Amino acid sequence: MDKSISENGETVADGSIRGYDSLHQLLSANLKPELYQEVSRLLLGSNCGRSLEQIVLPDSAKALSSKHDFDLQAVRFSADEEQMRKPRVVRVGLIQNSIALPTTAPFSDQKTGIFEKLKPMIDAAGVAGVNILCLQEAWTMPFAFCTREKKWCEFAEPIDGESAKFLQELAKKYNMVIVSPILERDMDHGEVLWNTAVIIGNNGNIIGKHRSQYMLRKTPSSKLVSFWSKRCEIVFNPSATVGELSEPMWPIEARNAAIANSYFVGSINRVGTEVFPNAFTSGDGKPQHNDFGHFYGSSYFSAPDASCTPSLSRYRDGLMISDMDLNLCRQYKDKWGFRMTARYEVYADLLDKYIKPDFKPQVVSDPMLHKSSS
Repeated sequence: MDKSISENGETVADGSIRGYDSLHQLLSANLKPELYQEVSRLLLGSNCGRSLEQIVLPDSAKALSSKHDFDLQAVRFSADEEQMRKPRVVRVGLIQNSIALPTTAPFSDQKTGIFEKLKPMIDAAGVAGVNILCLQEAWTMPFAFCTREKKWCEFAEPIDGESAKFLQELAKKYNMVIVSPILERDMDHGEVLWNTAVIIGNNGNIIGKHRSQYMLRKTPSSKLVSFWSKRCEIVFNPSATVGELSEPMWPIEARNAAIANSYFVGSINRVGTEVFPNAFTSGDGKPQHNDFGHFYGSSYFSAPDASCTPSLSRYRDGLMISDMDLNLCRQYKDKWGFRMTARYEVYADLLDKYIKPDFKPQVVSDPMLHKSSS
């Protein structure tokens, strides 16, 4: 098991859970099979009334996982059979990874090292037949925004920059769409920086981009935006978040979004502890430090029926693959009827009032509380 060394020379754990990759691996190894099956049902939910089915992957994908030491998991989300619609199955992948070199290495070497690290993982997704692959937030660099040092902006690039060229060849080779979240430098608008997901088509062409509506230095992780009005069926949430900040929320928030919006969600978090040369503070009153904390990985997929996959490793690089029958999205819109019973015109009216300067919240209190006792 890999170890890291703290500043005072003490050996510290690498981010595993008592030596286990994930909570699910810990439970599986320590519970009787029939008990683990029941615990798993409660933790992961049921897909069409049964546990998620494991996908058998090609030996070539498993060989890449073994050779390059990354976690590899593959499961299938099913939908009920319909009489008038055929299944619409898409194979989707998520990659989580640590940085390849120390943050003190030359920037160009760091970037090249990450490219070299991801290449076999993308190859594994390709030979496994993944149709859409999403990488983690700011995958080309350390998550240096916590330091607030401007030198890290050198990693920013245009959407057709070095990382796009690297991925375009692989997308075309494997007939695979790749979602590439990068720190974008908008060359057409004064070199403004954006947290951008570049979408590279299966023909190797850039087919679009999505820019997050916040700056990376202000928040540690991506936030899900409701895309239901755009008729989305798969939404990706590429993130970079550490345990102390968000880990209790991690297994919950994406599943909530999948349920409420009747779409699949892919949640990605990087792994490892990234140590920077200069100490910084996080605005929380704690002493200055050289790392932001442990990025706990644990990437996973959520489905609109409230089921989800086990998570990837908490400390190792990983590739999660899932077959998704997109028919499940409509089936659960019909079953739970959230959109039929929602009152969006009321919500819009309330929001319109809320953003006005003279808005006063409605406070209801017991009038008896304001009467003086006799």
